Amino acid sequence: MRRRETGGAKAVQSVVLFLLVSTLSGALVAGLALPFAGLAGVTTKEARESVQYLPQDLKTVPLAQKSTILAADGSLIATLYQENRTPVTLKQISPIMLKAIVAIEDDRFFEHGAIDAKGTLRALLRNQSNGSVQQGGSSITQQYVKMSLIAKARTVEEVRAATAETYERKVAELRYAIAVEKQYSKWEILEKYLNLANFGDGARGIETAAQHYFSVPASKLNLPQAALLAGLVKNPTGYDPTNDLKRAKDRRDVVLRRMQELNVITAKQAAQALKTPVIDPAKIRKVPNGCANSKYPFYCDYIVAKLKENPAFGKTKEERQKYIETAGIVVRTALDPKIQAAAEQSIRKHSKPGDSAVAAITIVEPGTGLVKAMAQSRPYGNNKGQTSYNYNVEKSYPGGFGGFQNGSTMKAFTIAAAIQKGIPLTYRINSPQTINLSGKDFSTCTGTTSDPDYNPSNSTKTIADPSMIDAARASTNTYFLQLSEQVGLCPIATIAKKLGMYDAQTMDPLQQVVSFTLGSAGLITPLMLSNAYATFAARGMYCKPQVITSILSNRKKPISTPGRSCTQALAPTVADGVNYVLHQVMEPGGTGGKLKFGKSDLAGKTGTIQKNQAVWFAGYSTRLAAASVVADADPPAANLIGQTLNGKEMHDASGSGTAGPIWETAMQLALKGLPASKFVAPSDEIIRGKVKDLPNLKGLTPPDATAKLQQLGFQVEVAPQPVDSDAPAGTVAYTRPRQEDGAPEGSKVTLYLSNGSAAPPPPPVTPPPGPPTAPPTIWDPNCPPWDPKYPNCRRHG
Repeated sequence: MRRRETGGAKAVQSVVLFLLVSTLSGALVAGLALPFAGLAGVTTKEARESVQYLPQDLKTVPLAQKSTILAADGSLIATLYQENRTPVTLKQISPIMLKAIVAIEDDRFFEHGAIDAKGTLRALLRNQSNGSVQQGGSSITQQYVKMSLIAKARTVEEVRAATAETYERKVAELRYAIAVEKQYSKWEILEKYLNLANFGDGARGIETAAQHYFSVPASKLNLPQAALLAGLVKNPTGYDPTNDLKRAKDRRDVVLRRMQELNVITAKQAAQALKTPVIDPAKIRKVPNGCANSKYPFYCDYIVAKLKENPAFGKTKEERQKYIETAGIVVRTALDPKIQAAAEQSIRKHSKPGDSAVAAITIVEPGTGLVKAMAQSRPYGNNKGQTSYNYNVEKSYPGGFGGFQNGSTMKAFTIAAAIQKGIPLTYRINSPQTINLSGKDFSTCTGTTSDPDYNPSNSTKTIADPSMIDAARASTNTYFLQLSEQVGLCPIATIAKKLGMYDAQTMDPLQQVVSFTLGSAGLITPLMLSNAYATFAARGMYCKPQVITSILSNRKKPISTPGRSCTQALAPTVADGVNYVLHQVMEPGGTGGKLKFGKSDLAGKTGTIQKNQAVWFAGYSTRLAAASVVADADPPAANLIGQTLNGKEMHDASGSGTAGPIWETAMQLALKGLPASKFVAPSDEIIRGKVKDLPNLKGLTPPDATAKLQQLGFQVEVAPQPVDSDAPAGTVAYTRPRQEDGAPEGSKVTLYLSNGSAAPPPPPVTPPPGPPTAPPTIWDPNCPPWDPKYPNCRRHG
């Protein structure tokens, strides 16, 4: 019974199929609706439901295209794609290619409708006799429908449904084909088909295939090339010439003979083409995918991270990533290949990939925020000695290392806050080698802070009574700690925040700690620091770092992207003062004096953190700003002394001697050929500061001197140790600041008391009067008594 039922079902199905194809031959305009309805009672339930509810319009998705990331000069940084495709118009495809694909896939394409009834009947009957789908018989339109359904599939189940070897799927394909041919002309369908087709080895679409296999555009394809590509569509993997050259040639030759058989080409043309080599391996052009294959992988990764933040590409990062890899966008960036080469050359000169310490540098353009270059010593990858960490950027995206403490490079922000408050560049503070700040209150934006046990020291030689300029040149810790106490941590932290400084690990504001000015307020990146220093170079104009300058759609239309964002974070005159001070650091005798080059004005600052776990140099001209760092990037971070840099063990580590040369080489190469530039000189008011006159207090008692100063609005403290002075012991010898320099309103004035050791000597004692003295003896110059020639010379009284 079961055998009879099965056989009967097959017989009925055969009749249905025969009737279906017969109906298709003459009833396509009816859209298959009436024949399907009439056959509902003789087919299976599943088939009946499939037919009844088939959609009539094919909804396609935009073609997945490769996107490109370009440098500032238009050179390629990277290609991103899920499918390597570059769509072209029919006019951009060689005519012989059009003839070849039609000849081998659907030679009656321009004669039949959506369905080639003869081919479909032949295929269906053969499939039915074999009990499964063995032959396609699909027209080019049907193939386009199938490829479109696969392209639209988002899940494994949808892909399986789009490729299922079932009659239901085949019937759905037929109905979609009818809708497509109603909507588009034959030439339009052919163009869509060639742009969508898979040509093997990752090449999607005819343009990409032509470039990939032959290094020519689709418009330049010749006969044997076109025949090879036409043959690939049936089995892109099996006939791929990079996989199996013989099978590829056999398939190409089948296409050529079919073209001759159809009189598309002559026998002579076919014979010549058959003798042509299939491919020239030297002309195969691979299109690397993703940032890992980029010449600038770290910079590229950072660009992609920024693209994923753009809401124009989707609501979620997943949607944005898909858009980036399928939309065919063109991303233009700030990367300058010349400046990038300078940074990389410097890294290669001063470090090696296998060093235990890492080196990194970022270069930014002042006044624009354009990130011109990023380079680092440890190469990109997941193997030993490689890394996927970008040591130049924050941790807020996958791959960002998240910075290092930046040491005394933070003193620049203290200088800016002091100048902004009106403190003169000549402002002197007694700065001993070690100072006791234990329990000392430092004002913050929310109150005060202190360290119960803090006795910082200077790491460099300095004078006892330095000015702000002297202290910057020698990087005098005890000076800047006292200066930050007088200025207050809140103004310093506020300026740092305005200049884009925050903790690169947590993205939180920097902590307002006592040692803020020494760079222990958080972890900083080279990108962050170079861009902050660029603000000084741009006379106080802060610009957010910018790596993406423009985005074009696949139709060459602009896509919204965050553009240049600049604000006047500091008064130009304040920035001029910072430039003046940091310029002195680069002069002979300053910590950066050995790094000076060229005729342009340069300014900079060294930085070394506690235990030498990282050393920095940040500096700039008016044209470029850069920050370089050498650090231990392998937790737990250890002292750089004993680690290797440039293949050698380090016996010393400093901002000027270790990180400085990386900055110097990179900047010297990057600025090569550019005209010299100068900083704007600070005004007299900036140099002298906004000061009030101080009274002459010498010789006054501490209470009297304190009262006078407090009456004028100054804070007062008495130095703990007396000094040598000619003033009476216990009275004021002098003040800091000095009377002749004046002091900013409300600032602290220190009284130095005399020990009396340099009091003037008593006046000489006058002797009492005595007997009259003889008149002085006068010698006759013409008769010297000591000369034996003149024995008769006499004295004259």
